[in-house]
Amino acid sequence: MSTKNPRLNVVLEPALFMAVKRLAEKDGVSLSLKARDLIQRALEYCEDVFWVKEAERREKTFSKRAALSHKQAWS
Repeated sequence: MSTKNPRLNVVLEPALFMAVKRLAEKDGVSLSLKARDLIQRALEYCEDVFWVKEAERREKTFSKRAALSHKQAWS
């Protein structure tokens, strides 16, 4: 069965492999699907961390006096 989605081969330590396998079995999904979901969640987490840091950086330079009002921003 061929697929249009790219494939990824990953080498895991035995303990990590067993943890993913147990999660897949618990959820009734394949190892591949569980690994995909875990990678997706990890990427979302990394993105969240990036935006939190960016917000903190921007907050340091924020000036309430220079900021646009709601009305100014949306008109």
